[in-house]
Amino acid sequence: MSGPDRPALPVVIVGGLHAEARRATVARLLADVPGSVVLHHDLATAAAGTVVRTVRDATGILSAGEAPLVNDCACCALREDLVPELVRLADAGGTPLAVVELWDSVEPKAMAEVVTAGGFTVTGVITAVDPALVLPYLGNGDDLAEGGLAAAATDQRTVADTFARQLEYAPVLALADSLPGSPEADDEDRELLAQLHPTARRVSVGPGGGQGGDQDGGHGGVPGNAPAGAPGSSPGAPGGHPAGPSSELARAALAGFDVESAAAAQHPACALLPAEADAHGVTTLVWHRRRPFHPGRLYAALEDLTCAAARSRGRFWLADKADTLLHWDAAGGALCVEWGAGPWLASLPDAAWDLVPPVRRAAAALDWHPEHGDRCQHLVFTSPGLDRDGLDRLLESCLLTDAEYAAGRAAWERLPSGFDTLLEV
Repeated sequence: MSGPDRPALPVVIVGGLHAEARRATVARLLADVPGSVVLHHDLATAAAGTVVRTVRDATGILSAGEAPLVNDCACCALREDLVPELVRLADAGGTPLAVVELWDSVEPKAMAEVVTAGGFTVTGVITAVDPALVLPYLGNGDDLAEGGLAAAATDQRTVADTFARQLEYAPVLALADSLPGSPEADDEDRELLAQLHPTARRVSVGPGGGQGGDQDGGHGGVPGNAPAGAPGSSPGAPGGHPAGPSSELARAALAGFDVESAAAAQHPACALLPAEADAHGVTTLVWHRRRPFHPGRLYAALEDLTCAAARSRGRFWLADKADTLLHWDAAGGALCVEWGAGPWLASLPDAAWDLVPPVRRAAAALDWHPEHGDRCQHLVFTSPGLDRDGLDRLLESCLLTDAEYAAGRAAWERLPSGFDTLLEV
């Protein structure tokens, strides 16, 4: 069978650099959804020219095989091999849930899009986290290659930026506390996690797969019960989903997932950034201004700004590039500035607005200013021990002065900029 005649196969993606937490989460799903199957591609063998694939259930390995590298890229091999394996699993029938367990540094966004493009329904994306390791991983600026975690010879990602994207993309975080060999998480660890991703549904998964319940911590967690009509929310649920999963983790895995909405939530122009917060020694500062940065002063302050917080992100406006929306993404003491997010909508002709996705137009409307349109500074800094006042003063010093601002755009465009080298323009 193929296409519309193929039995439905719900797919949940479980990822994360915290390997022990990920394994505990997968073990819990196998126990809580009887008959479920896990697909895993081990990229650690990529140096030998292959990726090892295993398919297993709660009793052990059902099959194993190898996929050759594609363009010397282990992740590319995963993409080529994953969907055919899901097709074979779906055609065989009888599987209530396919769990795609990602290898350590594989990011869930790319795989969720691959699975969806392959015609399957992703019902959940979960990042498994050891709360005690959040700050150490966010502070780790080492290249993935140094730890044997690179997915390709050209992989230049760091541990910190990879972990941040894994964490912030997933709507569900599986928290594995008190794992063997890991320190105990404290209130600061849990608060840091909550402020980094305040809208995430947080589900406790104990060591060795034992489980607690949902956590919302007062930070916007979704209630534990699946919404009425959601897959798995009641006996006899349509589409081949397991009926009435008994655990919070299983319900989260089957709650539903929208790939397009998830991508929009990460897009710098319309990202759902955290709000102001201050608790248990952890602070989130939201810095929002309507005046452009002086490119030279901001460039000179980049190192201090990047090191001021464990995590910072957002969008910003340079005076000499008034039409370009720039993306700020910092973790592990390293900053990535990107200008591929497109222009500010205020710089577009009216006719072009019809080509802009509604979510992008809505985000621009929230930031709209009569003179500058959606151009703004919207940066968010999250960290234990954050020096709010010092950070605010440093950011303010990087804006145009009153005299510079009054000189107008023609003068702004002549300002010297160190960003041309950084942005490779």
